Amino acid sequence: MQLELNKRPKNVTIIEGFPGLGLVGTIVTGFLIEHLKAKPIGKIWSHKLMPVVAIHEGKAIEPLEVFYSKKYNIAIINALSNVAGLEWELSQVISELAQKLTAKEIISIEGVGSQSKTSRTFYFTNSEKKKKIFKKINVEELKEGIAMGVTAALLLKLKKTPHSCIFAETHSKLPDSRAAAEVIKVLDNSLNLKIDYKPLIKKAEEFEAKLQGLAKQSQKAIKGKRDSTLDYLG
Repeated sequence: MQLELNKRPKNVTIIEGFPGLGLVGTIVTGFLIEHLKAKPIGKIWSHKLMPVVAIHEGKAIEPLEVFYSKKYNIAIINALSNVAGLEWELSQVISELAQKLTAKEIISIEGVGSQSKTSRTFYFTNSEKKKKIFKKINVEELKEGIAMGVTAALLLKLKKTPHSCIFAETHSKLPDSRAAAEVIKVLDNSLNLKIDYKPLIKKAEEFEAKLQGLAKQSQKAIKGKRDSTLDYLG
């Protein structure tokens, strides 16, 4: 797995969100990229990644791309591809990215399954400074639970870099834009991003529709490939 950067801003905050429950991380990073007008500064590449490309505003979006907002000095890792089985490699690459950008902190976004009707948010952090910020904005600390995927690998790997996780309860295997909206609110309050909440749900729902469309197209492509293989073999 390789990290390619064409710019190296310093002292950044890195926000990562990978496809998981409710696609919360993917919706959040997509919304932030658009809202913060972040520009691509690099990509993460591996031949093990599923070859998925999104076309947005006439441009191809890489399966794993790094965006940067100069105004807020935030780097955002945007993931379109399923990364199951690549979690340890990705945690290593994100650690490398943190070193090259002298990251002051890494924030992981995750959806967690819940039977609750509300979409509560929780935090976990290895930073006492960040813990005070979360408490001040009334985000509940996660005392008991299980983290999986890239977030879990980062929790085990990162020892020196401040690392915070924001978990949002999600109630569906489908994209959960409302859970993502709750995470956006936490990020806004903790990082002072000044996000306009009026179009938030509408924007999140637009991302939800796009992601559902991409998922359907991907499933059709995989099914078509399997069918053609069966025809060839048959």
